[in-house]
Amino acid sequence: MTKWGAFAIGAVAGIAAVQLFKTPGFKKACAAVVGRGMQLKEDAASFAESVKEDAQDIAAEAKYNKENA
Repeated sequence: MTKWGAFAIGAVAGIAAVQLFKTPGFKKACAAVVGRGMQLKEDAASFAESVKEDAQDIAAEAKYNKENA
């Protein structure tokens, strides 16, 4: 295949991709993926905060037990 043939195939694929990106279904799917990613980020932050609080509670309990032992 010549470089012009490869260029033609790439150009056709690029045009097809642009047409796909303009469809409402593709935009809706992208919005759903972004929304799900943001929800996952919020869930992870919430989980990390609960783990941090649990670690603080455990440390405080260990300190209390050590002082009263």
